[in-house]
Amino acid sequence: MTYVVTEVCIKCKYTDCVEVCPVDCFYEGANMLVIHPDECIDCGVCEPECPVDAIKPDTEPELDQWLEVNRQYSETWPNITTKKDAPANADDFVAEPDKFQKYFSADPGEGD
Repeated sequence: MTYVVTEVCIKCKYTDCVEVCPVDCFYEGANMLVIHPDECIDCGVCEPECPVDAIKPDTEPELDQWLEVNRQYSETWPNITTKKDAPANADDFVAEPDKFQKYFSADPGEGD
């Protein structure tokens, strides 16, 4: 088992989760975070830290796509280990549906 970041993170990108990760397995894209599934130790401390409930265990149904997104982009995006400010309009996008199709960017973030 591993944890994955889901579509809810897109355009929200709260980074509360990265501060508590004991193995620094978060990677930053332009508008979301991902978890490297081979680095995650399944401790689960990140899941309750996410204010928008975007982090889920990969054992939940329908998360195969997100496991692949997390795997793919954690290989190319920069590592992030410290909390940053969320986008100013992050709360506006929390409940928006179909964010992957509308807003996903494969561009890397800044990392640390």
